[in-house]
Amino acid sequence: QGTFTLLRDTRTDGSFLVHHFLSFYLRAGCKVCFVALLQSFSHYSVVAQKLGVSLAAAKERGQLVFLEGLKSCLDLLFGEEEQPEQPSPLQFLSTSDLRALFDFVRLALAAPGSWKGPVLLVDDLSVLLSLGAAPVAVLDFIHYCRVAVCCQLKGNIVVLVHSNEDSEDEENELVVNSLCHHSDLILWAEGLATGFCKDVHGQIKIIKRLSLRQAAEQDLVQVYQYKIQDRSVTFFARGLSAAVL
Repeated sequence: QGTFTLLRDTRTDGSFLVHHFLSFYLRAGCKVCFVALLQSFSHYSVVAQKLGVSLAAAKERGQLVFLEGLKSCLDLLFGEEEQPEQPSPLQFLSTSDLRALFDFVRLALAAPGSWKGPVLLVDDLSVLLSLGAAPVAVLDFIHYCRVAVCCQLKGNIVVLVHSNEDSEDEENELVVNSLCHHSDLILWAEGLATGFCKDVHGQIKIIKRLSLRQAAEQDLVQVYQYKIQDRSVTFFARGLSAAVL
C-alpha cells in the first residue's frame, strides 16, 4: 500500500505491463481509476478478456472508472460545448494546468466503498506532454496524485512512460528522470541491443528503490529477459532462452 510504481520502456513497447497491472488489481478487488491516453476502451477490453477480466463488467459494478483520453480529446476539440457542471478532465488543452484531471482522479477514488485499496493507472504519461502540457504541470499532477492516493488513501499508483536515451525530447526525459527519483519500484522494459529475436522480445530491469526509504541502502536491481505470448509473458534469466539452450 502507498507505493508508486513506474513502468518505463525503451526501444520496445511496455504496454504488456499495463495490461498485467490492470487485470491484477481488478482481480484483487481494488477500486481502479484508469487514465487511458494511448488506446481506446475496446483495445484494453479485448486484451483484458484474454487475461480473464471483463472491463465492461468492472465498469458496471463501479469498480473501474475509465477515462478514454482519445475520445475526450476529440470531444473537447471538435465536439459540442461541454456542460458547465461536467468539465472535461482534459481541460489543460485550453488552460495551463492539470487541475481538472487531478479532480477527476480524486473524485473517482475518493469513496472506494466496499472495494479494497484505490489504484491509479496511467497509460501513458508521455502523451500529456505531446498534447501540450508543460513538464512542471505533469510533475505537479503526479505529486498531487501521490499525496491524495498514496499518502491519504493508502492506495497505489502505476504510471507508464516512454524514454529514449538518444532522444532530443528534453522535456520527456526531464519528466522520466524526475519520476525515477521518486518511484518506490521501477520496471524498465528495454529492447535487445542485438536486435530482433523470436525467442526473446526484450529484457526487464526491476529496480527496488531501497534508497528512497533508507539513505544508506543501495537499490536492488534484478534483470530478466522475457517473451510475450498470447495470454501470458514468460520471464527467464539472461542467457537461458530457447534460442540459446
